[in-house]
Amino acid sequence: MDGETKTGSLPRWLHTLVLGRRPKWTFIRIGIVVLTTFILLKFVVIPIRVTGISMSPNYADGSINFINRLAYVRSKPKRGDVVGVLKAGGYQLYMKRIVGLPGESVSFHEGVLYIDGHPLAEPYVRSLCDWEMAPVHLGPNFYYVVGDNRSMHWEDHYQFKADLVTQIVGKVIFGGKY
Repeated sequence: MDGETKTGSLPRWLHTLVLGRRPKWTFIRIGIVVLTTFILLKFVVIPIRVTGISMSPNYADGSINFINRLAYVRSKPKRGDVVGVLKAGGYQLYMKRIVGLPGESVSFHEGVLYIDGHPLAEPYVRSLCDWEMAPVHLGPNFYYVVGDNRSMHWEDHYQFKADLVTQIVGKVIFGGKY
């Protein structure tokens, strides 16, 4: 058979290609890869599907992104970070952008976001709005989060103070334009 010694019913070269020269170690490596992937997807990286238009145009409705649960283990969230936030009793995960940091006062006037009375430049916001909101003071560990699509009515937009310890799950690591 010109170099094709049969092992079972497969040619030897195919057997070596599929299982390697040492099948026992090949199966151990496959097991390690599967276990590592399971641990990463279960405890470190969470997939999230964008539902709705509150983050458009930067994150499209129906797109799938990933949240790094370990992003804030050694550092604090920064303004502009897109994060996964638990709301509604811990059963719904929302994707929102951090605009206000602990100790700051956040307000909207004629659609412009103000931090401690000063307007904030937001390059990720593509649409104008007429939002009005009296200043809200953020306590320690609280961040103000809101979606990028400001053309939505104020009442339809889900924005809130999020507690770093209990509500912010992690930072979005893939997807989006900003």
